[in-house]
Amino acid sequence: MTAHAAGARTVPGPDGSVDARYLPMYPAGALRFPVRVFGNEEDHERDTWWGEHSHPTHELIWNEFGAGHAVTGRRVWTVTRTVGLWIPAGTPHSGSTPAGSRQMAVHFAADTPPLAAGPVAVDLTDLLRLLLERLVTEDLDLTEHRTTEQMIFDVLRPSDNGLVLRVPSAPLLAPVVEAVRANPGDGRTLREWARQLGVSTRTVTRAFESETGLSFSRWITAARVQYAVTLLGGDKGIAEVARIVGYSSASSFTTAFRRVTGTTPGQFHTGGR
Repeated sequence: MTAHAAGARTVPGPDGSVDARYLPMYPAGALRFPVRVFGNEEDHERDTWWGEHSHPTHELIWNEFGAGHAVTGRRVWTVTRTVGLWIPAGTPHSGSTPAGSRQMAVHFAADTPPLAAGPVAVDLTDLLRLLLERLVTEDLDLTEHRTTEQMIFDVLRPSDNGLVLRVPSAPLLAPVVEAVRANPGDGRTLREWARQLGVSTRTVTRAFESETGLSFSRWITAARVQYAVTLLGGDKGIAEVARIVGYSSASSFTTAFRRVTGTTPGQFHTGGR
């Protein structure tokens, strides 16, 4: 979500705790650059939020420390040290990253063939991350830059391991979404929610499946895991994170986490770096 400078503005929150940033909406290819690939890194001292914007370039973002989020349409993507997000040029998106995080962004010229028609997850292998970091952090001459670019193109691939949550838009489900956002440990069952919403459990189930492709319980689990990844990137232990997101034990949390991500919470836990 790092901005091209033109038109960007930063507005601190009322209490100084949130850095709100408003960037331009560029169509793909609106600006030209002297190199095909370039990037930058930023350490965030405060929680940072980007309003909806788009870049003239394809963008690949990830977090070296902490876990950030990007929103494209009704999908919320989590970006970490191991899973990044490719956002095609001209794609509207917003995002956020917590205080204490380090966000990396690499931009690719719009005439570079995109990885996919829309946003797609990217596995940040050790080799790819080293190449990207070299491009971002080192002062390369033109030959070194072009060599690094080509190596990046050779290993950059889309992944099926994206941490993405499709947020339902149906008014019926809005109370569920808001409750989980406010408290991912909310333990209300499908039956309890159906009673509160005044509909059958079948109606709630059908609505979730139609809007998200997931059942009620699977969506709740995915939402909890996504929230947990953010907490794991901070200074909280795995057992504490498990409790916050509604699990009675670290083992049950780990089982659910593995079911959603294919890996364990320990892979995302930084322990405050």
